[in-house]
Amino acid sequence: MEKLKVGILGGTGMVGQRFISLLENHPWFEVTTIAASPRSAGKTYEDAVGDRWKMTTPMPEAVKKIVVKDVTDVADVAKEVDFCFSAVDMSKDEIRAIEEEYAKTETPVVSNNSAHRWTPDVPMVVPEINSAHTALIETQKKRLGTTKGFICVKPNCSIQSYTPALWAWSEFEPYEVVASTYQAISGAGKTFKDWPEMVGNIIPFISGEEEKSEQEPLKVLGTLENGTIKKKEGLVITSQCIRVPVLNGHTASVFVKFKKKPTKEQLIEALKNAKGAPQELNLPSAPKQFITYLEEDNRPQVALDVDRENGMGISIGRLREDFVYDYKFVGLSHNTVRGAAGGAVLCAELLKAQGYITKK
Repeated sequence: MEKLKVGILGGTGMVGQRFISLLENHPWFEVTTIAASPRSAGKTYEDAVGDRWKMTTPMPEAVKKIVVKDVTDVADVAKEVDFCFSAVDMSKDEIRAIEEEYAKTETPVVSNNSAHRWTPDVPMVVPEINSAHTALIETQKKRLGTTKGFICVKPNCSIQSYTPALWAWSEFEPYEVVASTYQAISGAGKTFKDWPEMVGNIIPFISGEEEKSEQEPLKVLGTLENGTIKKKEGLVITSQCIRVPVLNGHTASVFVKFKKKPTKEQLIEALKNAKGAPQELNLPSAPKQFITYLEEDNRPQVALDVDRENGMGISIGRLREDFVYDYKFVGLSHNTVRGAAGGAVLCAELLKAQGYITKK
């Protein structure tokens, strides 16, 4: 099979680097074009990144000599690729504008950015949970005046450690949730080398994160009605988001009230059986087991569990009854794999399988 040609917008940053490392030897996609800020344009990728390569695996040989393009030169980038992943570092307004500009060149854009998450006709997708929301693309294409070009986004990294559990438990009707997240520094695009003040430290504030943690699950768990997503009704989430001295992995401590009172066994069974389109379609990046339940009292742990299913699996543990809420549990997800680049790659695989992304 001839691979689809992929462009990475914002390819020199941390999420851009994660895209490049995840797409090495991908069976369907090949990185042929990398675009970044004008200051990186014209340099080879290897020179543009320099000593800022943040992945633990080496830079793939295939990308080292790619000459970086200027991400603002939309026509030049678009003509080289079948679709793009977007991880650009700009203001929200600039991101909204440039992603639409790419879409209007008939280039699908699968975005890691938050700028279009609340654009009414842009689907925000966790492929296992709401693969049907991609039908919204037809409405969006009418607005953009395109036949193939569109934008699809993945949600915030912090919600992936608990929203899958809420989805798996839909039949028991969760209605009130308290979610506190303990978020890794790579979520801010940092390592300990460039953020030494995080060593042995906790910062109880991450700008904009609590609103995302409370609102984005309601769109993901919502329903597609009349060309728009109706947010999930009857569910309220309140959250606190805390930055902790961990490199990769967002942990969530969650309390839930249910309208229908399940047993602990029913909840665990629902987690183990949770699967969606990626598993049914056997997509290349799909975890075989979407959610793993860990019985040990001291799990999930970042050190032991963050790379489950190549970083695409969700780990849940410590599920137990609570005397204020009905149940409480701890969740863990890899924030730059499942929560960022890997989640976007899985979205693109779903969109290809559904016929939305094709060769130009």
